[in-house]
Amino acid sequence: MSIYDIPLKTLSGDDTTLAEHKDKVLLIVNVASKCGLTPQYAGLERLQARYADRGFSVLGFPCNQFGGQEPGTSEEIAEFCSATYGVTFPMYAKGDVNGEGRQPLYDVLTATADAEGAAGDVQWNFEKFLVSGEEIVRFRPRTEPEAADLVAAIEARLK
Repeated sequence: MSIYDIPLKTLSGDDTTLAEHKDKVLLIVNVASKCGLTPQYAGLERLQARYADRGFSVLGFPCNQFGGQEPGTSEEIAEFCSATYGVTFPMYAKGDVNGEGRQPLYDVLTATADAEGAAGDVQWNFEKFLVSGEEIVRFRPRTEPEAADLVAAIEARLK
C-alpha cells in the first residue's frame, strides 16, 4: 500500500487519504497547541503561503502524546489554529504517532531515518517529514520550518 492510500480522517472527522496530494511536495508535521514549539505554526503557515502555488502543502497531524500538549477537541484545535496562526493548510484528526496506537501513516514515516541515520519513534511535537512521491526526508522537532536546510530540501523537490 502506498502512503497515499492509507486511510485517514480530517480534523472535521471525514474519511480521506493523501491521494489528493499525490502530485505535491508535502511537509507532514505532528502539531500541538500548548507546546514550547507551537510558534512553529507561524513558519509552517508562511511555507504554505510561499509554496502552495508551486505544488506544496503542509499537513498538520495533532498529537497529545508529548506532555499532554494537545488536549483540545477537534473544534478547539481548529479554532486555535485559525485564530492564533491563521492556519490554511489541511489538518487531520488527532492521533498517536508512537506506540501500539500509532496511526498507520506514522508507521511508514517513522521507518525513515533522519540526517544522522536514526529512525524510530517521533521525538516530540513538530517533527517534520518531507514527502515527495515515495521519497521521505525527516527533520527533527527543533528544525524550524524556515531553516535553510529544510527550505532547500523543499525547493529542490518543487516543480
